[in-house]
Amino acid sequence: QVQLVESGGGLVQAGGSLRLSCAASGRTLSTYNMGWFRQAPGKEREFVAAISWSGGNTNYADSVKGRFTISRDNAKITVYLQMNSLKPEDTAVYYCAARLGGWSLTSAGFGSWGQGTQVTVSS
Repeated sequence: QVQLVESGGGLVQAGGSLRLSCAASGRTLSTYNMGWFRQAPGKEREFVAAISWSGGNTNYADSVKGRFTISRDNAKITVYLQMNSLKPEDTAVYYCAARLGGWSLTSAGFGSWGQGTQVTVSS
């Protein structure tokens, strides 16, 4: 288990940008595959993006392809989610998650989670 803390959420107008950060405490993230998920009110948690431990493999939900970019800085033990061209339907609580070993795009595959950060996109 690794402790994760997200930051960078907030209120933004449609078409705007935000960058979310996910920092680990107590240990490096360099051996973890990392993911971002989101959950809107009344909806199930859904996959947004994932990045492999090396940074060489990424994957995105169709709804965010071309607008969101996941990246990582293992030296700073931080993972980022750059969100551009935001839409009202991107409004949700965004969660960072870590997985040790193996590649997964489902929430069940991740064992460590942050507390979430709220992203609200106004129209």
